[in-house]
Amino acid sequence: MVESESPRLDAIFRALGDPTRRGMIRELARGDRTIGDLAKPFEMSLAAASKHVRALEAAGLVRREVHWRTHTCRLDPQALAAAHEWLDSYRRFWTDRLDLLEDLLRQEDATTPARPKGNAT
Repeated sequence: MVESESPRLDAIFRALGDPTRRGMIRELARGDRTIGDLAKPFEMSLAAASKHVRALEAAGLVRREVHWRTHTCRLDPQALAAAHEWLDSYRRFWTDRLDLLEDLLRQEDATTPARPKGNAT
C-alpha cells in the first residue's frame, strides 16, 4: 500500500492538480512528445511548457531526454501507478461501505411489513 504521507505522493497530486499538466499527461499517454508538441494545444511558449514539464518531472511522472536542442518527453507510468493505488484504497473503502448499506437496506425491507396501497401514512 502507498503511504498516504509520502512526499512523492504529494508531488504527484500537486502536479496533477493543474489542468495544463493533466492535458500534457493525456498527450504523453499517446506517445513521446517534444516540448513544442506539448505546448501547441495550449498556445503557450516553450518556456511555459518547459516549466510545466519540470513540475511533472519533479513528481516522477515524466522523463525528458535532450538531443541537441530537442527535448523529448516520455510518460513514466510508475508514478501514476502509485497515485492509482492510493485512490484505489478509497474506492475499496467506499465500495465496502455501500455494499454494507445495501445489505442493511435489504434486511430492513425483508423485515418491514408491506403497507397496503392507497393508505398515505
